[in-house]
Amino acid sequence: MFSYIRECKRAVGPMALLATLTTSAACTSTSLLPDPLAAGWNGLPVCERLHEDSEQRILRCAFPPGAGHERHYHAPHFGYAIAGGRMKITDGNGVREVDLTTGSSFTSDGVIWHEVVNIGDTTTVYLIIEPK
Repeated sequence: MFSYIRECKRAVGPMALLATLTTSAACTSTSLLPDPLAAGWNGLPVCERLHEDSEQRILRCAFPPGAGHERHYHAPHFGYAIAGGRMKITDGNGVREVDLTTGSSFTSDGVIWHEVVNIGDTTTVYLIIEPK
């Protein structure tokens, strides 16, 4: 799914470290980007739809070492780390490295754009739960 993002959003929640996964940049322009299900890495999908109905969509995203997620946007969502790891995140605020802890969770009001790469030694896996 591709969509125009017309407003800027920021991550919220008690876990500041995980919130950096979903922090968006100041809104400077509107662009056409894929959502997390449509975005992949080197032409291959990284997320799969586990469930979707009229109320929510649940995605499972997996990133082996060296794999990432091309530039994409996020609708508001809840995230849960099934298997943590070390991720490099690039967004309008720059580039940073984040350790995602297994069993941790985060919420986001949405993300205007970001891209991530697993720079750790283990496969990172998380769920994204989007209300509709």
